Order: sequence, then C-alpha cells, then structure tokens
Amino acid sequence: MKAWTRAHTLAAGAALIVLTNAVALAGAFLNRNAEAESRVTLSERELALPYGGYRQAEDSGLALQLNWRVLDEDPDSWNHGYARHGGQPAWLNAAHLATLGFDTTAGAATSEARQRFTRQLPRQVLLVLELEGPAWQQAVLRARENAARQTAAAAANPGSEQFAKQAEAGRRRLALEETHASRLFAIDAGLDADALRRRYPDRSRHLIVRGTVRPAERGRDGDHRLAGHVSQLAIAQVNVPFALRPVLEPLRSPPRPEPEQQAPRYEVQLAIGQRLEPWIERVTTLPER
Repeated sequence: MKAWTRAHTLAAGAALIVLTNAVALAGAFLNRNAEAESRVTLSERELALPYGGYRQAEDSGLALQLNWRVLDEDPDSWNHGYARHGGQPAWLNAAHLATLGFDTTAGAATSEARQRFTRQLPRQVLLVLELEGPAWQQAVLRARENAARQTAAAAANPGSEQFAKQAEAGRRRLALEETHASRLFAIDAGLDADALRRRYPDRSRHLIVRGTVRPAERGRDGDHRLAGHVSQLAIAQVNVPFALRPVLEPLRSPPRPEPEQQAPRYEVQLAIGQRLEPWIERVTTLPER
C-alpha cells in the first residue's frame, strides 16, 4: 500500500474544491434554469446598502440586506421597519402552528402545558412575503393614528416638554413609516409551496421564501394563548452581480439625512428561482425627491 504523501493531500483538497464548486454551480443552474418562481421590484427600503458604506470584503464584494417585517398583533409594538428580527403576527395562532407541525394539543391552560409547547424546537417553513399590501397599509395607519393621538395630547397640555417630545416622536415614526421603512411583510406560512402559490398567485407582489418559526406564547392579565414567532429568513442578504455594482458604488459613502427624511435612491428587480433562492436582475437609480 502506497504511503499517503503531501501530493496526495493537495490533490484531494483540489478535488474537493472542484466538487464543491461544481455542486454550487449546478444548484445555481437548477435555480435559474426555468422561469423565475417570482419576480418583484423592490426599493432601497427593502434591499439596503450596508450601513456606513462598510466594504464587505477585500475584493469589494457587495451584498444588499433584505429588510422584511411582521405586523405584530400588539399595535404598540414597532420595530422601526428595518430591524429584521421578526415578531408575533396575529395570523400565526395555535391552529396555524398545528399545520406547520407543532404540537398544540396540550393547549395553554396551565404553565406546564405552555412550557412544553415553547420548548419545541424551531421549524423551517415556507413564508409568504407581501410587498405593499394590507399589512403595510395597517402599519402606516397605526403610525398615523399614533401621531394624531400624540399631537392631540401635546395640544391639550401646552408647555409640557414630555408631551411635546412624544408628539415629535409620533411625527418621526409616521415619516419613517411613509418614506423609509420596509413595505415587505411576512403574511403567511406553510409547508407546501404549490398550495401557497395557489393562495397567492400574484408573483410580482408575493414572494415565497424559506424561513424559521418558533413557538411562543401571548399573555396579558391572565389570558394566555399559544402563539408563533417568525424568527428569520433563509435569505439575509442578496449579492449584487459585479456588472451591476457601478450603479450602487457611488451611493455607499455620501452622508445621508435623518432616516425619516430619506427617500429611496434605487430600485432592484429581484427574482426568486425554482429552488427559492434569489438573484438580482436589474438595478436602477431613482431621481432625487
């Protein structure tokens, strides 16, 4: 039997690299070979440049952060529209969680039952992301109503610095919601991509992506219920093709105004392939407002 030499080690390493690259290229080919599963036009609100002009790699590679949201059941819960940390939507109730494979049979009547439920492991599911739909409209309405309440309270309490600050915060939140925050919301979850697509046939507004849901609970004043928390997406960021980087490079470093005064500077045509993996097809700069 021949001794294993350094040459053998190098050859094995090279073969592994070639095999890994071949698998990746095959996956990309299968993902893009047929018509895109969905294709949507997003703005900087949903696909953001890295903060502070941060250069992500030595070769100046560039990836855009995918900003998505959940309309939390609690109207006072607000994540500024770009936190990407998910939340507990009203639609992800016990009945819905059961369809995703979670055991909800014990209910929420006792603390032991709730603990057994929340100890279940998170599950990877298929999430539906909707652009500029009813969830986003509801988020804008909440911000508008909050701003009106705070403004009215400040008017009823003239000279109060506290009420004045709250009114200003309400106005800033509304401006953020209308001009800067992401309009892309997770609105449904399932295990069957075909069934979800039949339910949401508009491929220019509804994206189907992989994501993670974990068990949680809601409780207030002794009213405990089983709930689900949309934790994350499999897509955290999307690489910008080298040929499209010159469109975005000039936008990476210039100072920008406060978020509530910002308007999107570019649009991106994003495609999701048959393997539910994204790629960028086009980037277009927008005129200044």
